[in-house]
Amino acid sequence: MAVSSKSAAKRLRNSVKSNLRNRARKSELKTLEKNFRAAVAAGEKDTAAELHSKCCSRVDKAVKAGTYHANKAANKKSQFDKLMAGMQA
Repeated sequence: MAVSSKSAAKRLRNSVKSNLRNRARKSELKTLEKNFRAAVAAGEKDTAAELHSKCCSRVDKAVKAGTYHANKAANKKSQFDKLMAGMQA
């Protein structure tokens, strides 16, 4: 790809790398969330509790890495908490 300057070339290289990292991280989070929701739907409390903790942890790490915005993470964690609370009732 032709770029106009050295700094533009470096930004392009870095953005491609970070895009790949972010996509991998988001894919992992989506898979975890899907497994968590399946466990909740099946009524598997132990599995759901373990996945809940793992999902929340991974979402926090995604925020720390800059993949997710903090508000999105808060919304996701709130959804997870509501699902867990619904299982307890």
